[in-house]
Amino acid sequence: MAYTSEFTQFMNAWLEQHPEQIEERQAGRALWWDKPQDPGVQQAQRESKIAQKSYPYFQIS
Repeated sequence: MAYTSEFTQFMNAWLEQHPEQIEERQAGRALWWDKPQDPGVQQAQRESKIAQKSYPYFQIS
């Protein structure tokens, strides 16, 4: 068996006792992270990137 930290053991036990938190966690993830992606917008963002110089804070005039 692989090593499991005390915190992971605590969280696993706590989630077994509070299964409603799994649904709440998934809802929170959907709220912030699981968003539909538009390939056209992603392509436009990639094309509009400007190459950054290696060290922008050191400017030689």
